[in-house]
Amino acid sequence: MSKKLKDQIEKKQSIPNQSDDKKLQQPPTKRPQRGRGGGGPGMGLAMPAEKAKDFKGTVRRLIDFLKPFQTRLIIISIFTIATVGVAVLGPYIIKDILNDFQNFIIGRLDKDTLAKNILKYFIMILSLYGIRFIAETISSVMSNSVSINLGENLRNTMREKLERLPIKYFDGEQTGNILSIFSNDVDTVINSIQQSLIQIISSFFFIIGVLVMMFIISWQLTIIALVTLPLFIFSTKAIAKKSQAKFIRRQRFLGSLNGNIEEVFSGNIIVKLFGKEQESYEKFQVINEDLTKEAKGAAFLSGLIRPILDFISNIGYVVVVFVGGILAGATNPLLIGDIISFITYQRQFVNPILNIASITNQLQSTVAGAERIFELMDQVDEIKEKDDSKFAESEFSGKVLFKDIDFSYQEDKELIKGLNLEIFPGRQIAIVGPTGAGKTTLVNLLMRFYEVKGGHIYIDDIKSTDVTRNNLRGLFGMVLQDTWLFSGTIKANIAYGRKDATDEEIITACKQAHVHHFIETLPDGYDTILKEDASNISQGQKQLLTIARAILCDPKILILDEATSSVDTRTESYIQNAMDFMMKGKTSFVIAHRLSTIKNANLILVMNEGSIVESGNHKELLAQNGVYADLYNSQFLNQPT
Repeated sequence: MSKKLKDQIEKKQSIPNQSDDKKLQQPPTKRPQRGRGGGGPGMGLAMPAEKAKDFKGTVRRLIDFLKPFQTRLIIISIFTIATVGVAVLGPYIIKDILNDFQNFIIGRLDKDTLAKNILKYFIMILSLYGIRFIAETISSVMSNSVSINLGENLRNTMREKLERLPIKYFDGEQTGNILSIFSNDVDTVINSIQQSLIQIISSFFFIIGVLVMMFIISWQLTIIALVTLPLFIFSTKAIAKKSQAKFIRRQRFLGSLNGNIEEVFSGNIIVKLFGKEQESYEKFQVINEDLTKEAKGAAFLSGLIRPILDFISNIGYVVVVFVGGILAGATNPLLIGDIISFITYQRQFVNPILNIASITNQLQSTVAGAERIFELMDQVDEIKEKDDSKFAESEFSGKVLFKDIDFSYQEDKELIKGLNLEIFPGRQIAIVGPTGAGKTTLVNLLMRFYEVKGGHIYIDDIKSTDVTRNNLRGLFGMVLQDTWLFSGTIKANIAYGRKDATDEEIITACKQAHVHHFIETLPDGYDTILKEDASNISQGQKQLLTIARAILCDPKILILDEATSSVDTRTESYIQNAMDFMMKGKTSFVIAHRLSTIKNANLILVMNEGSIVESGNHKELLAQNGVYADLYNSQFLNQPT
């Protein structure tokens, strides 16, 4: 592998990713998508957690979401404390059993008393462990119930929130990031509560309980045991500090490796076309070697923690046994049961401390996930509706007026300024222009996907803001370049906008869209199941189905956005005929790059940088020899006749 290539890759990895410049029609992305981290092996040492920006504030909000479950949380706490109590008392009872045996051997206890005591202790132990089983079961079941119901509430709240968010939020957010919040972040929160809730309570009370029992047995041995505690903390912190950087670098290289694999295999044809297989493999090798190096370092350090802690513990046990042996011969001697039980408590004392350290680290990721959930919930809703006013659809004519419209996606980048446009009923309006000219923006404002900054849009002399969005959008039918069909039957997809449509109406709409014959050739006809993204039919067939869906809805105003841009010439002819039928007698807006599809439009608007620079019909615009003529000639002048 060449040193030059390795240097180039390392340099590239050291430079933060820069997002591409946004098109004029798109608002900026609000925040980058955060990645997910994994945990490292080793007792008490985990992958450094992603930290929240406002830990306390997020915890308070999370507690608010837990308030409906406060009764169950109290029950969980009570039964968890009961479980801890049983676990703490167990070794103490065993201590009494061993001491009784020792007293019997040295003649301090007779046989009958020993038998009675053993029977008593046996019943006590069985009863305690029965109580522990019941308490653990109840606390575990209720903890699972709380976490699952919390996840349901969070998802319901976010889903309801998404319905109230404006379209600009989705333009500025990666779809994968929103999905990640719904899946990864919610799962992180509920899994943490499910796993950590009982552990935090039990570990805290277990530490207190064990300390109390150790002091009861011997305050001298307890002080000796506590001397080793700073060594545990110091060694854990020292290793965690050194390993943190390696864990972070490991995750970074793992992300680079995954990105490299996705990039290469998604563009596999291009890699092979230009003969870059070897160079691609060498780049992969560099990242893979770096990942392996950091993973080994992280694994080595995380693997050290348990042996070191065991070493410190064993030293503590030796000292305790040595001092215990001395105390056994003192005036008030410790019995064998006392020493064995104390050592048991000493061993148990370390684990809850390590558990709390691990849980604290995990809670950072939990709160960071909750913070992303609350960020979504805190997004600004759409402007509230004024009232429930509706269009009188029976008297609807289809007149549209844009009056003094100002609009921009970003405050410092003006897009549309002082736009005035009047569309008469039943007219076909074509909108053309270069990418970023504002064509789709005009439609977005018309349907109130975005709100105008200044001016008003009137439909039949009624302000579009004086009626509800649902009622306004009910006037429109849209056929877009990006077809949307869900997984289900063809019939259900066509009737998506009209659930009350009869089979005859669906078939009629499909005939008008020139797609009925194709559907009839399928084995299950209209009951054919479309796969995810309708991948089992062609792009042109998808487009014809969406046109059939629009025809079935019988909208008052039609919007056709690049509906024929990604199909062949023959399919384009079918789609064009279907659209011509659909547009008869309706006010329609057609956004197109293929100018051949809009030559018969009543009015063609040529847009550039948010303004209408030319308007007229096809012949008039060609005669002007301006922007439209240039666009048209660039498409058709050099084509063979």
